[in-house]
Amino acid sequence: MNNLAVIHAYLCADGYVIKNSEKSFYKYYMIGFRNTNLILLEDFQKKFQSAFDIKVHLEPGERCRLGSKKIYTFLVNTYGSFYSHHWELPQLEENELRKWLRAYFDCDGWVFCRSRQNRHIGLDSVNEKGIYQIKQALASLGIVSSVRKRSTRPIFSLIIYGKQNLFLFSQLIGFLHPEKKEKLQLVLDDFVSYLWQFPVKEKALKVYVKNILLEKAKIKPSQGIVRLCSSREENISRLQKELKTLYGLHSLYSKRINGLGTIYYELCVNKKSDVYCLVKNNLLSELEKEKWLKL
Repeated sequence: MNNLAVIHAYLCADGYVIKNSEKSFYKYYMIGFRNTNLILLEDFQKKFQSAFDIKVHLEPGERCRLGSKKIYTFLVNTYGSFYSHHWELPQLEENELRKWLRAYFDCDGWVFCRSRQNRHIGLDSVNEKGIYQIKQALASLGIVSSVRKRSTRPIFSLIIYGKQNLFLFSQLIGFLHPEKKEKLQLVLDDFVSYLWQFPVKEKALKVYVKNILLEKAKIKPSQGIVRLCSSREENISRLQKELKTLYGLHSLYSKRINGLGTIYYELCVNKKSDVYCLVKNNLLSELEKEKWLKL
């Protein structure tokens, strides 16, 4: 039966497959999919009609729903529970698995892009077993992800970082949700060039260096130093050179590795006189200046 993988994912993420109490005089069996996005609602309606030869009722901006004992029984007997804590990712061929992941991420996933700093796809779930099954499914497609439990709530977060993993997700899974699809493209476009393009002329160079510092330089309050990071060593070494040439600033840089194993380079301005020079020349954001003034 075609499209069952997508239907199952939609129902696990934002749906319900329920019946009322056995003790109730009037029985009902309800299947529903809640989502505000019309494109997803229409896709669910289309897939459901293809699978079961019946058209579910669509309420734009709210949900799709249908009452059917026959379909309820089939879904529960085939897949088990659809409740948030208990659903499981079924065994699927690769093509169907990719469709399942697309539908699930369309509902519960998000895309985050802070240019050249933090770009990732993520999703949250209360279902620990389910989210680790998703992690394993992504790994079977060559997509590396990490899972962590929230410290304040019993929720598990899955995160996909890194250029290769994000490009693979786009190629193999992708989004139907228009806003998420558009944002993923922004993320991919943000990877086009890591190299900072330093101007040749001094006036333009000063403006460029200043903008880099205003955007990226951070005060480390515990030590009173200024730090700035980049994934490319060429960027940091060139910035170090220009800070010395333009402002007479002394700085150091070193290679670092974060908790995910990603290599980056960190430039530090350590001397109080050099940090003061940054402040005096308005090379730090107002927020970072305030941090420095409180030291």
